[in-house]
Amino acid sequence: MGAELGDSVVLAPPLEVDAIMKKVSKGELITLKEICERLARKHGTQYCCTLTTGIFVTTAANAAEETKGDTPYWRTLKNDGELNKKYPGGVESQKRLLEAEGHIIAKRGKRLFVEDFEKKLARA
Repeated sequence: MGAELGDSVVLAPPLEVDAIMKKVSKGELITLKEICERLARKHGTQYCCTLTTGIFVTTAANAAEETKGDTPYWRTLKNDGELNKKYPGGVESQKRLLEAEGHIIAKRGKRLFVEDFEKKLARA
């Protein structure tokens, strides 16, 4: 996300990523970008590693599904509002869960997006 040699970058622990995802209330959304911004602020760094954070988002989603946990992973989107095919049940399952919460899903080509997702981002 723009980090250059010498910039400070946090590799946040998976539990911190999961904790942020758990705080997203019904009707709200969050993206990888917002998660990374929160983690960078928390750790006093310029950036957060989006690669590891993205892996931890997917890990949290799968763990929540396997354990019937309380992480509402379906509310976490890709940076452009796209649904995540790596979540349990793929984009169709995420679409169903988001629509049940009142979100409008649009198809663009073969990909699915939440309409006006920016207006529904959870504030930290």
